[in-house]
Amino acid sequence: MDTDLSEGGSNRSLNRMVAITVVSLSVFMGISKVKDDNLVQAMQQAKADSVDRWSEYQAVKTKLHIAQTARLEIALTSRGDQADAALKTLDSEIAKYTKEAPQVQAQAKDQEGLYDALNIHDDQFDMSDALISIAVSLAAVAALVETRWLLYIGWVAGGFGVIMGLAGFLGWSIHPDFLAKFLS
Repeated sequence: MDTDLSEGGSNRSLNRMVAITVVSLSVFMGISKVKDDNLVQAMQQAKADSVDRWSEYQAVKTKLHIAQTARLEIALTSRGDQADAALKTLDSEIAKYTKEAPQVQAQAKDQEGLYDALNIHDDQFDMSDALISIAVSLAAVAALVETRWLLYIGWVAGGFGVIMGLAGFLGWSIHPDFLAKFLS
């Protein structure tokens, strides 16, 4: 027995809107994912650099402490030309480490700051991904149950997802802290 239903179901315009919605949001989400992955790599590098700088800072502070302790011991226990030469060498090392420590500490803090700045954009891309995924799911269900209002809710979620993705791309300062804290 043949049916007289048109190809594509009873509501072709809804299906077209769903298809356009899904394709558009999926393409945007795919492009955003590439940018987000690159951002995550930059975050990993900044974190590794921060850890390296903090380790270097600790090493400099340890060398400074050792040099200061050695200088004190020599000053208290030794006399003569050899002691004076050792003290002069230690004074030079102490001056070098005293100058170097704040520089290395500043580099470590800079890397932490870079990581934090990149993390804000990573959060934006994560929120974009979540909102667009919700929008695509709502659009799919809207097509199945043939309900336009569900598609419209999906458009709202997708619109917010696109805004968050654009914020990540363009460096906008949109960052819903409550949502970031809830999702982290």
